[in-house]
Amino acid sequence: MTITVGPAGIWEAEQLADVAAVTFPLACPPGSTRESIDAFIDEVLSHERFGEYLDDPARTILAAREDDSIVGYAMLIHGEPTDSAIAQALTLSPTLELSKMYVMPGHHGGAVSAELMSSVIALAAETGCAGIWLGVNQENLRAQRFYAKQGFAQVGTKTFTVGAEVHDDFVLERAV
Repeated sequence: MTITVGPAGIWEAEQLADVAAVTFPLACPPGSTRESIDAFIDEVLSHERFGEYLDDPARTILAAREDDSIVGYAMLIHGEPTDSAIAQALTLSPTLELSKMYVMPGHHGGAVSAELMSSVIALAAETGCAGIWLGVNQENLRAQRFYAKQGFAQVGTKTFTVGAEVHDDFVLERAV
């Protein structure tokens, strides 16, 4: 299996949305309702929204591909955070937000996540960023372990809304 990672194209919006619909529910905390998860997918992770993200010059979506299939993706937002509490928690500037990073279930624990993260770090370095930050649900221990192995450390907390539910996230940061 050969995994390649590179920028996603507008023609891949539908495939990215399909991957998001499968992977996002896996990262939600136990007890999240199906209604809230579905609402989030419809509002934030639809085909149309991915088209908007791919057209947004402040965002980059990296796609991990196996042959012609997208098996994971990372969405990056360039620029300083607009939330003042997050901005105050971060120690590195300029920074890049790792807004989303999801991998298809059959590829968990393999090379896809590491390849995506390597590409994220390389992009941050190429664009002159000193750090990368992200939010991860406080109950998502698997993701927290992965990010810790990748050099991220907790610097704060924030909330994250999924449909009608508000969840608690850790804010993690690492140097490039």
